[in-house]
Amino acid sequence: MSDYLDDAVDQAVRQKLEAHVSQCPNCFVIVDTTKRTLQVYKGMEPQTIPEDIHARLMVALEKRIAAKKKEAC
Repeated sequence: MSDYLDDAVDQAVRQKLEAHVSQCPNCFVIVDTTKRTLQVYKGMEPQTIPEDIHARLMVALEKRIAAKKKEAC
């Protein structure tokens, strides 16, 4: 979906996705909500986060990556 929203898919794939989304209410909601969310964030100025929150986020991400690596083995 990221490639679709970034206009990075070829025309044939785009047409197939749009045809599906126009017929599938669940996918329509997901695509529409994601587009709207991206529009909101693109209009905002970047914000810095406090160092302690950044550190906790990095630890959480490292744990999640390590767990996924274990699952793959």
